Amino acid sequence: MPLTLDLSGRVVLVTGGTKGIGLGITRTFLAAGATVVTCSRSESPTAEGATHRVCDVRDPEAVAALVAGVVETHGRLDVLVNNAGGAPASDAASASPRFHDKIVGLNLLSPLLVAQAANAVMQQQESGGSIVNISSISAHRPAPTIAAYGAAKAGLDSLTRSLAMEWAPRVRVNAVDVGLCRTEDTDDHYGGDDRVAAIERTIPLGRMARPDEVGHVAVFLASDLASYVSGARVGCDGGGEPPVFLHI
Repeated sequence: MPLTLDLSGRVVLVTGGTKGIGLGITRTFLAAGATVVTCSRSESPTAEGATHRVCDVRDPEAVAALVAGVVETHGRLDVLVNNAGGAPASDAASASPRFHDKIVGLNLLSPLLVAQAANAVMQQQESGGSIVNISSISAHRPAPTIAAYGAAKAGLDSLTRSLAMEWAPRVRVNAVDVGLCRTEDTDDHYGGDDRVAAIERTIPLGRMARPDEVGHVAVFLASDLASYVSGARVGCDGGGEPPVFLHI
């Protein structure tokens, strides 16, 4: 059997696919030949070759309209990449219930909502489909200042395994646990080039990921090369985070 990452003819929806890691994922699927639709809460420039739709992935009616629109335009939906997410830093002791509700909603409940809509389509397709949830290494280590985010991502990894079992054999569901990744916001977030360089020296591979490298993992999981991979949690973290005593 020829091994290929050619996704020509496949229709891919990438939530939050217009910037940062999401943009890298979008560009990687486009390079693999896929038809790509991105979405975000507002009109936004997207990668050349992709189309964009406005959708708040926390809104059930908007999500239903999004998926229906993709199918109406392209006739099918083969791959969903649940990438939309994130969280600002906040002290867990003083953050409001509304804040925590929004973080868990965006990072756990919204991926489930979009996955439900995508699965309903994929189950009716002879070729089924693939769902890739973009998770985080914060799901499996302490996540101070982003506690609710880490907890939500842990929930997303658990959800991935459950959906993979429930929706098999027609739909495969996997997660990518992403580590530190360089985006347009990296320097501002970590305080400049010197601090970023110091952080990168602690990563076994010596640098943060590029967004397209996360995309490569997502494309693999969506491709026929991963035809027997479902319920997996794939690390994309450069080797992980070494214990502090190694750097003292």
